[in-house]
Amino acid sequence: MDWFCLRLKDELSVLLQHRNGEECIVKRAWWKESVVYQIYPRSFCDTTGDGIGDLPGIVSKLDYIKELGADVIWLCPIYQSPNDDNGYDISDYFRIMEEFGTLVDFEHLLAEVHKRDMKLIMDLVVNHTSDEHAWFVESKKSRSSAYRDYYIWRSGKNGGPPNNWGSFFSGSAWEYHAETDQYYLHLFTKKQPDLNWENPQVRSDIFTMMRWWLDKGIDGFRMDVINLLSKHPDLPDMPAEDNNPHPLPIPYTANGPKIHSYLGEMKTEVLDLFPIMTVGEMPAVTPEEAVQYVHEESGTLNMVFHFEHMSLDMDFSRPGEVKKWKLTDLKAVLDKWQHSLHGRGWNSLYFNNHDQPRSVSRFGQAKQYRVESATALATILFLQQGTPFVYQGEELGMTNCAFERIEEHRDVATLNMYQQLLALGYAEEDIFPAIQRRSRDNARTPMQWDDSPNAGFTTGKPWIKVNPNYKEINAKQAVEDPDSVYNYYKKLFSIRRHNRVLVYGDYQPVLPDSEDVYAYLRTMDGEQVFIIGSFRKRPLEVDVSTEVKLGADRELLLSNYPSSPDQDNGIIHLEPYETRVYRIS
Repeated sequence: MDWFCLRLKDELSVLLQHRNGEECIVKRAWWKESVVYQIYPRSFCDTTGDGIGDLPGIVSKLDYIKELGADVIWLCPIYQSPNDDNGYDISDYFRIMEEFGTLVDFEHLLAEVHKRDMKLIMDLVVNHTSDEHAWFVESKKSRSSAYRDYYIWRSGKNGGPPNNWGSFFSGSAWEYHAETDQYYLHLFTKKQPDLNWENPQVRSDIFTMMRWWLDKGIDGFRMDVINLLSKHPDLPDMPAEDNNPHPLPIPYTANGPKIHSYLGEMKTEVLDLFPIMTVGEMPAVTPEEAVQYVHEESGTLNMVFHFEHMSLDMDFSRPGEVKKWKLTDLKAVLDKWQHSLHGRGWNSLYFNNHDQPRSVSRFGQAKQYRVESATALATILFLQQGTPFVYQGEELGMTNCAFERIEEHRDVATLNMYQQLLALGYAEEDIFPAIQRRSRDNARTPMQWDDSPNAGFTTGKPWIKVNPNYKEINAKQAVEDPDSVYNYYKKLFSIRRHNRVLVYGDYQPVLPDSEDVYAYLRTMDGEQVFIIGSFRKRPLEVDVSTEVKLGADRELLLSNYPSSPDQDNGIIHLEPYETRVYRIS
């Protein structure tokens, strides 16, 4: 493997890699070298005592985020919303949600972020709006409304909806409107009608809104379900499924026939005008499809969020249920994405976000080896090629919450799933354990700042239950403990920042068939870094001698155990969930 580095003013500007006979070009970019910290504002920090996080609360914690090593903050939606889906149902794109503060508060937050040499990206939710948005209020007044075509309206069929499509949040994806005797499409809740991107005026209004926020100085967008904008024009029925009258219409909504046209127009009208970062959330996207979106030369976006690794523990035959997963399954997915995008596009790296259960409870050992497994997961993921995304509390090793009854839940998808399972005949005692493991509310419990009442999140009544383990797991304790998950994350991001091979280097799996360890090499310009982590609850002896040359001059850059015994002849001894990072050449 030959590497060539072209340098401009002593800075690495372009990497050329010859791999399998093909020339790959990887351009340097600030967003590739960054670490992103995601904030769910409702649950982050409350300064008013109303039990809901707010923008001044975020400002008060910026130094904490900066100290962690983050470069970019991603804010979940802060626009005006009736909160049917906690801000992902927007009623006014140009106003701040009253519970969060004012536009002046936002401008102050943005200034404080930039003052700390960080950047801020916002959630872009344009597949749908709230049914309380002025566009939809006008759209439903009559079939002849000037805004009727802003949304997807159809007449019923055979006394029912236009087709059998199901909503991602349970039930039919169509809602009947008696006054105009038609149905409107909503791929999510009935209060989130889908916009009609076939209408050029819709696209123009969306682009105007995007430029308005970018003119204020924000640094990019995370784009919610952005590959669902283009629906199949015929809106055909899905094949029937047993026990499910409303199948999800993924084949007719994801990566649709005009999606690249729409995003190409967005790129020309908006994205190319600003030096920004973009990441598109894309259900049901394959690596080859992703390359079309994020290609180094021809792509419209910088990165995508895919869901393939997030589906490994999901039992699709039983709603809400989980299944056992194997380490080789996880490696196969992540290895595939590393190789498929290498030299062509850029990966996003995440295990946690506002829609997913906590990773240490899901893929690690939240009880006996919480710190060890949380740091092992971070090391294995965040040193791959791609931009790391950290979700609030992940850096503390926050866990799933011990919800005790359905009334404690707030997530509309969770509550809808509960009712759906009851209707399908599942017993309540079987439903609730599944919901405890899968609910999005696990990610949305308040940030655990200290061991004071309500974890220091609010002086009032929190909008959602605080995880009872906050007295043991909180930011104050973690910052002060040199062996905490938080301080490990700081070291991890520091070595990534100071070793470009961990950003741009080639990725080579090691021991891909092992169910005990996750290991790989990063290689660039003659430099090699070896990453290895145990995924077992017992000590292991691992022989890497056939694939990795661990010479006497190796340097241990990082480990999540206080001491690491030497190894001979490529034999490494690993404690439960131990992970190590070696510079070996």
